[in-house]
Parts: sequence; C-alpha cells; structure tokens
Amino acid sequence: MIHLPRLARDADAPHGDKDLGALPEWDLSDLYTAPDAPELQRDLDWLQQACADFARDYEGRLADLDAAAMLECVHRNERISAVAGRIMSFAGLRYYQQTTDAGRAKFLSDCQARITDDTTPLVFFTLELNRLDDAHVDALLAQNAELGRYERVFKRIRAMKPYQLSDELERFLHDLGVVGDAWERLFDETVAGLEFDVDGETLGIESTLNLLTDPDRAKREGAARAVAQVLSDNRHIFARVHNTQAKEKEVLDRWRGMPTPQTGRHLANDVEPEVVEALRNAVVAAYPRLSHRYYELKRKWLGVERMQVWDRNAPLPIEAPRTVDWATARRTVLDAYRGFDVRMAELATPFFDRGWIDAGVKPGKAPGAFAHPTVTDVHPYVMLNYLGKPRDVMTLAHELGHGVHQVLAADQGEMLSSTPLTLAETASVFGEMLTFRKLLDDAGSQAERKTLLAGKVEDMINTVVRQIAFYDFECKLHEARRDGELTPDDIDALWMSVQAESLGPAFDFMDGYETFWAYIPHFVHSPFYVYAYAFGDGLVNALYAAYQDAPEGFQDKYFAMLKAGGAKHHSELLAPFGLDASDPAFWDKGLSMIEAMIDELEAMED
Repeated sequence: MIHLPRLARDADAPHGDKDLGALPEWDLSDLYTAPDAPELQRDLDWLQQACADFARDYEGRLADLDAAAMLECVHRNERISAVAGRIMSFAGLRYYQQTTDAGRAKFLSDCQARITDDTTPLVFFTLELNRLDDAHVDALLAQNAELGRYERVFKRIRAMKPYQLSDELERFLHDLGVVGDAWERLFDETVAGLEFDVDGETLGIESTLNLLTDPDRAKREGAARAVAQVLSDNRHIFARVHNTQAKEKEVLDRWRGMPTPQTGRHLANDVEPEVVEALRNAVVAAYPRLSHRYYELKRKWLGVERMQVWDRNAPLPIEAPRTVDWATARRTVLDAYRGFDVRMAELATPFFDRGWIDAGVKPGKAPGAFAHPTVTDVHPYVMLNYLGKPRDVMTLAHELGHGVHQVLAADQGEMLSSTPLTLAETASVFGEMLTFRKLLDDAGSQAERKTLLAGKVEDMINTVVRQIAFYDFECKLHEARRDGELTPDDIDALWMSVQAESLGPAFDFMDGYETFWAYIPHFVHSPFYVYAYAFGDGLVNALYAAYQDAPEGFQDKYFAMLKAGGAKHHSELLAPFGLDASDPAFWDKGLSMIEAMIDELEAMED
C-alpha cells in the first residue's frame, strides 16, 4: 500500500549518505531474478494454461459443485492468484524503483496486458457465484469446515451482486482495465519527472517537499512557491488525468447502479457507509478542537502574526535540527516493537537483513512510502524515501507495522490474507504509536517532550484531519464531474473549499496553493482510500487506550487480530477488545486522545 508521500529529501541510496549510513535496497530475487528469468516465462506459460483449464472445468458448473468440489475450485483460483500476483509484484516493484525508465515501464505494461488477457476467462467465477441462491451457498459453507473459512470472502464477493453486469460486459470491463492503468502510470511518471528550482538548485519532488520542514522559514517559503509554480505549469496534465479517471468511474458506477461514488470503496473495505459517515462527521465537528486549536498554538510558538502554508510542518523553534542515521532508526523502531512484544521485533528484523526494504531516494524513484504484501508464499517489501528526519523514523515504524501485519496474515492464503483498507492501517498506525510512546518515555527534558508531543499531534492531524479533508475534496470532485468536464480552476476551487475549514483561521493561503491537490497519488490510484487513514488512527487510539487500561493478555489478542487478515469483519475483530466502530461515540474516544495531547501542550504554556 501506497501511502501518501511523506516529507523527505534526496539521498544517495546505493552508497548511503555520510550522515545516514548504508541504506538498504530491495533484493527482488525472492520473486524473480530478472525480467528474462526462465522461471518468469514458465509462470506466464503456466498461468495461461491454468486459466483456460479453470474456465473449461468450472464455467457453467458452479451450481452443481458439492462442498468438496467447491473447495477445490477455490484452491485452484487461489493458486492462479498467487502466480499472477508474483508476476505483477515483481514488475510493479521494479517499476517503482525507477518510474522514468522506459524499459521498466514497458515490462510492467506488457505483464499487465498479458495477465489481463490470460485471466479474462476467469471473469465468470464471481458472476456465476453471485447467481447462486443464498441458501445454497450457506449450505456449502456449513458442510465443509475448510470451505467455511472462506465465508467472509464469499460475503464480500456477493456484496457486489446488486451491481453486477452481464457476463459479456464484465469481460469487456476486465479487458478495458489496462487503459485506466495507463492513466495511473502517466500520473506516476509525470510526478516522478517534475523538477523544482529552489534557490538555484534543481530538485525532485521529495527533496522539495522535504524543505517544507526546514528550520529556515525562507527556505520553506521558497520550496512552497516552487511546488506551486511547477504544479501550476503542469496542472493541465493532472486535471486531464483526474477528469478521465473520475468520468470512467462515473460511467462504471452508473452502469452498475451504485448509489454514490463512494459505494464501491465501502464495499471493498467491507465497511458500512454509516460507519464512514459517523467517522467523517466526528472529525469535521472536531476541527475547532484539534487542528484549529493546535495551529493557533503553533503560530505563537513560531512568533508569526499569520500562519502560512509553508509553516504547517515547520519544526518548533526549540527543536534542534538533527539527522537520524539508518542504524539509529532501525534500533529505535525495533526497541519499541520489542518493548511491546518480542515477537513483533522478531517479525520486523528480516526486513532489515534480507533486502526487503528499499530506503533511499533516487532519481525516478516513486515518491512516498508503502508496504507491498506481494504473495503469501513470498514476503512483503517496504519502500521508503528515507533521509533521516525524525518523522522518517515514524514512517519506518508505520510501514514495518504493515509488513508485520502482512507476514502474520499470510497463513490465511491468497483470498483471505488481504485486509480491507480500513483495517489495513491498524498495525501500521499502532507501530507508530509504540515508537512514539517509547521516544516519549525516554525524553530527557521538558523541551524534548514538548517537541515529541507536537510532532505526534501534527502527524495525527495529518492522518485524521487532513485525510478527512481530502475525502471531502474527493466527494466534491466526483460529484462535480458528473455535471461535466472540470477545468483546472474548477478543481482548484474544490480543493480550497476544504482547506480553510480543516486548517482553521490561523492560516493564510498563498497564490498557487490551490494546485496542491495535483501530486497526491491516492486520488488517482485509489479513489476514497484516504478515509482509511483516519479510520485506522481512530481505531488505534481506541486500541491503545484499551492496552493501557488492561495490558494483561492484550498482545495475544492483538496478534490474533493481525493473523485474521481479511477473514473477519471489523466488528468481530474489535469485539475481544470491547470496541465497536459502529458506535458514533467510538470515534470521539479516538479523537479525545489527540485533544488530550493538545491540552498537555497548552498546559506547558502556563
């Protein structure tokens, strides 16, 4: 999972940096040794035959299968998913290492096209499954315990039943998927290729965004204005991508009869719309108590009359600039994980030792950070753009949390290991919380404690307030696109309509800030993904409060939740902790933790 870009700057990844030490790179040989590896060609050939055989054996016959035969069908489908997933993981990870490399882009595109063609015969599976009577499916699941394990998968598949089109149309849409992927690659390659002139130096997007955290206000302003200028110069491309993607989604949603643009995401996340609405409303209602109040505090700390957008992530004046080398980052996160449970540190250690992390920033490398689970018989890979900022340590803790989760869930198999996005952020945010608490406990002074608290509050505001504001922007964007083509000015206006509301009255907004929607990948790759961050943060805050209140036995329940992967609904996973996300008060509990930290920061002013 690709995550929103974290603020970072360039480093020489292959050889490390004089301040960072040697930074690890991926060893993708656990997937394939090379694009021309004979094992890759073998798997491509196998996949083509396996898909044809699957269709020959099962199309038009699912209704006649008994429980044992249905289980065999599911296992064959999983094996096909595993091989296709291995191929696409290898192609995709190579591409993200250098998105501007034409050969890597072609290899990814060719693999995607080949797998799309080969798997088209499988489209019948979910369509035919959804034509079975509920009573018949329930009986099959009850007759075979191993098949019964897949109940949650069957429910998620069958949730799409009301929105299912004809077999012919579904095959057509399956084949057409590569076109949408091409727009995503255009976005990725455009962002990766942007160049920014800051004080006479040409920088990439990561290094430029990193300057927004520089202690020097003039440097922050220069970086912000450079971002605004370059995004403004290229916004016609980004507007075209957004218009095309939003229109394609509107057409698909209309044909499927989905009531809202968000419906598909809610179904994929296995979460009820009213739960998301309760989360959204709770966060928006809390804006004055959270972001508005915090940024007014920060305005005073910075000694400015008005906050500017380049001040939002500025370090505090009392914060001594420091670079955290890679060895220290590793030790910090693993110690925090070990303090919670030694098993967590043991699960995270191989990421550092076996080439499962690509840490440095390189020309053409995708911005941001993510943990990609690949397939269940290999292991996840973590991508970072690590440059030694204290917040980069939290990013490492976040992505390793994903990695630990994905390793634990792998035993569920291909169809059950994948966790809905709302729950996929649980382990990552929990990993951040453990690391933060460890640093806070070790703080040697009041000033250090204040700096840590302020940094955590800012991270939580970015995770909760900013992501809900992003969600509202997307809702407005997709709604407006239904009425026709959106000009860049139209999209700019939608962006600004959520900014002042979420950030608060302490801010002024420079000319050009209205274009900052343009580089955020989630809007293009995964519409409405962003509320999952706020969902995960609120859930983890409630989980951590439960841990503090009743630590006895918490670790075992936590590991059981992660091991479940996507095999259980969020209500089942949270029940052992006495938590219920469908209760509107649940979200207020999570937000109250952020509020309490702001209370402590305000008390330090007295």
